[in-house]
Amino acid sequence: MKKIMILPLLVLGTVSFGFVVRSQEKPAVVHKEDGVVRRGQALAGAAFVSLDNLLKEPGAYQEKIVAVEGVVERSCTNKGCWMEIAPKAGEAGMRVTFKDYGFFVPLNSQGMKVKAEGQVAIKTLSRAQADHYEGEGARLTRNADGTAHEVTFIATGVELKKEIAR
Repeated sequence: MKKIMILPLLVLGTVSFGFVVRSQEKPAVVHKEDGVVRRGQALAGAAFVSLDNLLKEPGAYQEKIVAVEGVVERSCTNKGCWMEIAPKAGEAGMRVTFKDYGFFVPLNSQGMKVKAEGQVAIKTLSRAQADHYEGEGARLTRNADGTAHEVTFIATGVELKKEIAR
């Protein structure tokens, strides 16, 4: 009888916790002075690399700390725990994650201009990882076995700004 009572309580507790966590999400804090949303560490002036060059020769920048600029093409639809940035809207880009899962971007960041500092990595995603990311909205090119090679960027800090229509 006790086992029967514990299961519904665990389910109820899990559902309640998920609701509390979701209800505590806060909208992006936009600094009124410059309209910039800042996440993670302040940008420290790392060497700038054009995103076009980085994507053409990712091995030249692997494990180096660099700064990049681009536009947010998409982001994690669940928490904002990753974003895909491209040199220009509609172009191919790379997925950006955040060091130590330490910060997230706003869920409505698609289309924003972005500056980021961090480290370039080239890795192979397992089939399960690729499935997970695609389930959150990522675009990946799969290998025959379901894995995916990926150029990624582990950001220590980002700045996002809405583009003003002219």
